[in-house]
Amino acid sequence: MMRRGSHWALAFMSLLLWRQSATIEVPNDPKILADLKQPPTITKQSVKDYIVDPRDNIIIECEAKGNPVPTFSWRRNGKFFNTVKDLRVTMRKRSGTLEIGFRNGGRPEDYEGEYQCFATNDHGVAMSNKILLRVSKAPLWPKEVLEPVVVSEGSSLVLPCNPPPGLPPPFTFWMSSMMIPIRQDKRVSMGLNGDMYFSNVVAQDAQNDYSCNARFLFTHTIQQKNPFTLKVLTSRKVAESTPTFLTPSGSESSKMVLRDQQLLLECIAAGLPTPAIKWFKKGGDLPAQKVKFENYNKTMKIVAVSEEDTGEYVCMATNHLGSIRHSIFVQVKAAPYWLDKPTNLVLAPEANGRLVCRANGNPKPSIRWLVNGIPINSSLPDPSRQLMGDTIIFRSVQMGSSAVYQCNASNQHGYLLANAFVSVIDMRPRILGPKNQLIKVIENNRTFLDCPFFGSPIPDLRWFKNGQGSGLDGGHYRAYVNGSLEIQRARAQDEGTYTCVASSILGMAENQVRLEVKEPSRIVGAPEHQSAIRGSTARFDCKVKFDPSLAATVTWTKDDKPIHLGWRLRKDEESLTVPNVNEGDEGTYTCTVETEIDRDSASARLTVLEEASLNPSLSSALPPDLPDPPMDLELSDPAARSVRLTWIPGNDHRSPVTEFLVQFVEDRWEPGRWQDLATYPGDLNSVILQLAPFVNYQFRVIAINQVGRSAASRPSPQYQTSSAAPDVIPRGLRGWGSQKDNMEITWEPLLDLEKNGPNLHYAVWWRRKDSDAEWSNVTTTGTKHVVHNTQTYVAYEMKIQARNDLGAGPESNVVIGHSGEDRPTGAPTELRLSKVDSTKANVHWKPVKQESVRGEFKEYRLHYWREASHVPALVFSKENKTKGFYTTVAEPSGILSDLVPFSRYKMFMVVANNGYQGPPSNTVEFSTKEGVPDAPSFFRIKRRGLDSIHLEWDKPLEPNGLLIGYQLKYQTANGSREGRPRVETFLPNVTEFTLRLPDRSSRYNFYLSALTQVGAGEVFAEESPFFGNEENFTDATGLVELTDASLASAFTLTPPPTPTTISTSPSTLPMSTTIEATTPTTTSTTATTSIEADPTTLPSVLVINKNIDKNVLDTHYAVAHGREIWNVTVEHNSNYANVSWRHNFPAGSSEFVLEFTLDRDKTMKTVPVSQQPPITVADLMAGAKYHLRVYSHELSNVTSKSVTFETKQAYIDQVDIATQGWFIGLMCAIALIILILLIVCFIKRSRGGKYPVRDKKDLPLDSVDHKDPDGSFEYHSDEDNKPLQGSQTSLEGNVKESDDSLVDYGEGGDGQFNEDGSFIGQYTVKKDKDETEGNESSEATSPVNAIYSLA
Repeated sequence: MMRRGSHWALAFMSLLLWRQSATIEVPNDPKILADLKQPPTITKQSVKDYIVDPRDNIIIECEAKGNPVPTFSWRRNGKFFNTVKDLRVTMRKRSGTLEIGFRNGGRPEDYEGEYQCFATNDHGVAMSNKILLRVSKAPLWPKEVLEPVVVSEGSSLVLPCNPPPGLPPPFTFWMSSMMIPIRQDKRVSMGLNGDMYFSNVVAQDAQNDYSCNARFLFTHTIQQKNPFTLKVLTSRKVAESTPTFLTPSGSESSKMVLRDQQLLLECIAAGLPTPAIKWFKKGGDLPAQKVKFENYNKTMKIVAVSEEDTGEYVCMATNHLGSIRHSIFVQVKAAPYWLDKPTNLVLAPEANGRLVCRANGNPKPSIRWLVNGIPINSSLPDPSRQLMGDTIIFRSVQMGSSAVYQCNASNQHGYLLANAFVSVIDMRPRILGPKNQLIKVIENNRTFLDCPFFGSPIPDLRWFKNGQGSGLDGGHYRAYVNGSLEIQRARAQDEGTYTCVASSILGMAENQVRLEVKEPSRIVGAPEHQSAIRGSTARFDCKVKFDPSLAATVTWTKDDKPIHLGWRLRKDEESLTVPNVNEGDEGTYTCTVETEIDRDSASARLTVLEEASLNPSLSSALPPDLPDPPMDLELSDPAARSVRLTWIPGNDHRSPVTEFLVQFVEDRWEPGRWQDLATYPGDLNSVILQLAPFVNYQFRVIAINQVGRSAASRPSPQYQTSSAAPDVIPRGLRGWGSQKDNMEITWEPLLDLEKNGPNLHYAVWWRRKDSDAEWSNVTTTGTKHVVHNTQTYVAYEMKIQARNDLGAGPESNVVIGHSGEDRPTGAPTELRLSKVDSTKANVHWKPVKQESVRGEFKEYRLHYWREASHVPALVFSKENKTKGFYTTVAEPSGILSDLVPFSRYKMFMVVANNGYQGPPSNTVEFSTKEGVPDAPSFFRIKRRGLDSIHLEWDKPLEPNGLLIGYQLKYQTANGSREGRPRVETFLPNVTEFTLRLPDRSSRYNFYLSALTQVGAGEVFAEESPFFGNEENFTDATGLVELTDASLASAFTLTPPPTPTTISTSPSTLPMSTTIEATTPTTTSTTATTSIEADPTTLPSVLVINKNIDKNVLDTHYAVAHGREIWNVTVEHNSNYANVSWRHNFPAGSSEFVLEFTLDRDKTMKTVPVSQQPPITVADLMAGAKYHLRVYSHELSNVTSKSVTFETKQAYIDQVDIATQGWFIGLMCAIALIILILLIVCFIKRSRGGKYPVRDKKDLPLDSVDHKDPDGSFEYHSDEDNKPLQGSQTSLEGNVKESDDSLVDYGEGGDGQFNEDGSFIGQYTVKKDKDETEGNESSEATSPVNAIYSLA
């Protein structure tokens, strides 16, 4: 245990040292490289397995570099090879490459062996791979006398080749003694070992003799074996035979292959008739991207083999008498390959570093380190070096620590060798770039000043400006570690001399860069588009501005090509003149001003118009117009599929024709409909039209210029093309099963112009895939054919061809389809769970066999439901839910999420194809762990008095565990000041709390959450309401719900905002918005909706506006630096709902979108809303479940949580209240009382007589109808802004606002509310503030006041 702890501590220290390492990158600078001392590095060497031609000299390559230049030595078969003593061996100068010559005798075979090269200098030794040198051999075929081979017709036969072993092995092939290649096919073929295999012999096989030939690549020689003579014994009747394997033998075999090599598997079978060979992999599919079949399916080749190709491969030989199988177990091994190859390390003294050597293979390779060609354990100890398996750690290296390290990774299949040197250098800082550079930049552009440097240890680099101040880094300067200085926006004050200084403990170096900031080059007077009459003069102006210290050139181009100035085109300082304009001058002219550091350009187009008419002044003044239609259409040069169309262009009306559009109409498929055929350039008036066969054409032409299209020309004469066979393949061919025993073959019909002739029909072929059966076929005029009596889910090959009376069209490619699927027969087994927590669990099961799916595998489908809750008496849904898992691995698993905590679940699993699901697995019962609860189902703030706030809540709908109480956090929040948070906890049976207010002007933020043993749940946040003396009462962005009548005295009376009513009827998408607006200064209400809410179906709710303190941070709901929407509430009836929500968007800054999703069919409707909540949404479906979320129209990712609600059932058989006797009697009594009161009021007013009464006439509606954005109209009248008839007027005769205005009552402080929101007490009459004391009249109450007083 101590040793293990020490190992981990050592690993941690190594990682820490590595993080502190500072590897130096050596620049590719000749001066640096010349002075830099480095150990040797092998740059070129011969291959490990080196086969040479005995007729040539032997060259063994070994090249290396280093400073000083390395010297070379060789080892042969592990011993020093003295190249000086051997006169045949020479070593190239400044190289380690060996040349072995045989001019003076000697045998190349004497030099076979294992060679290794060593490159040495003062700083280390590098070594090459071990090079195995072998001489190519081409031995002769042994002499032998071959007797004639006698075989019966129909029997199998193997003619052995047995070529002589060569180096490398020879390439074999079979020919006759006449040097004619033996024809190979499905019956006769050569195996991988060179033998010739006959699956069955026929009499014609005796016509040839058979000779095996071996070609040796290095010697370019071919050796021929004595030929076989074949005699075939024929008989009248040849007996058929079942398949047997000629190779390999037995029922199974094995094969080992190395990673990244190619795998060749071979199966050759005998039998009559000749068997067909098929391949497949047991437990999986063949790798389609890598597999190839050769030798008539007898050989399967897999290129670039990997570990995934391990497994059992089966070849099956089949004829109509039977089949036979052979299993080949393939094992993939691997020679070592690099995962992390060590690389050279350049360090400064006292620096840290590491070399890593990681390799993989099968079996796992062993790692062995060497230093300068000697095993590291046998080398001299180095205190700065520490070996840790595949890693060498270097700490505080010194100048003498330079060496070359070799990493050898080897297993039984091969080895890897890598050299990596560690070079410890010290070098004074050097500046690598050019000295005293001058850099010119454009003002306000980003600029980089470069100062490349090098040194060991790595120098520190700092920038200074004009030789003063501290280093430049910060503000609009940014210094990079590579020596560059960035100036984000160059300004005039940035001009000057910048000095970069590189310094280390060994010295310092510096360089200067002078920066000049120039004004940008600009075109201040750009050329303008213009039209010129042919023969007139055109002039383009181009006024430029540039930095006076820079040399600038102004050039002109036409259509991006240089303009050749000459006798006609003239250019001066600020313009280009084009005299005597003609058609060739038309185009786009571009003016470009360019300096050595920037450029600017502007373009204008010249349009050339026709010459002036008899009245040039009048003609030049006319604007371009549409061209006249072409005339005199003629047809000529008729052919089977083409005809020439010629026309005379009409007048172009001062705008050249740019193109002609040719249209056609035919009288067979779509008579009377003109269709576009082709467009042609405007300078053509005779074209050859490419046509379709079997069509009666008629043409017309339309001219097009820059103004637009002309009218169509008169139609041409008709032209009938002759019929032809179809030349198009029907598209969309597919095969699928509508039932388990059929396959429907469907395709798209040819277009009308693709039929090419009469009596179009289709020929369809099909057969089972991978079978040699004959094609079945059918001819039909439809677009579907059903194949009956098929097996379940069988692959078929299909192809199709279109035909008519003139012949057949091309055949399609073969398409694969499948017959119908059936219910799976297998069920997943051993269904179990692991790692069950509160909301998710890991699911494991055993897969079914592929053949039991009986169709295309779609998924494993898990059915699960909530069987019970561990919370007593909790009401919940037992809805059956499903989740699919698509996996084909041998040990499948998946994650089941979105579970409800503290619940008992049951589940089972089935396998599903596209149409069915199979029998269920074993049923598993499990329980989820306890979790944190949901938010309380409601949280209300009630006001009981001026010095207290009463809070009420209810338990969460999903406790997710056993509730142990509630936690209430609250703090004062007055303006931008927040008080100290306070916490109250309650038992689970407590659902209310009264907070005593020390100061009635304080407001509070409340955060309520339920508690289980796991912790606190989701937070329900609320804010205390405004007080009556707060000034910001009407500046609202939020909503709070009040239900206590005692709260009325704390607020001034303001009419509540009427909710916006929105229709969600699906027939009116996009959804229209209907607004019910209540004007606070009048008693009249304008409503344009056809559906009104029954006030008795919704609870009485007073909604007021209040401010949201943006400084209050709710950690459960706040979004950092962003907006949010929360607290969506829905009060619903059978066909409408009142929706409100809270948000922190500024007023009028955002529109909102209400997204309703119908639960039963997941249809979604969105309702854009520009008004503030609450919103009334109408035209909902009765008795339906909806999911609602609210999100911002501008910021769609800012969204509320989804809320689910269900509308009430519609009651059709309700009794109509208007027909009830008691209701009619009540209405009559109320009408009689109102009539009596009106009579009394008028009598009192007529008896006063002190003031004139001015009856106001009804005023007409405005003449302008104001149309809402949703298409509805709102009519306005001046009456809305004037007092009611009969209201009191002043002595001066000026109309005075109604004394009974709701605004007046709202501003009074004595009014009170009942619990249902009605007024209590007698309303007071407001006096005009200008009324004198002497005018004390007993002003009569207006009829409106009388009505309100009854409430």
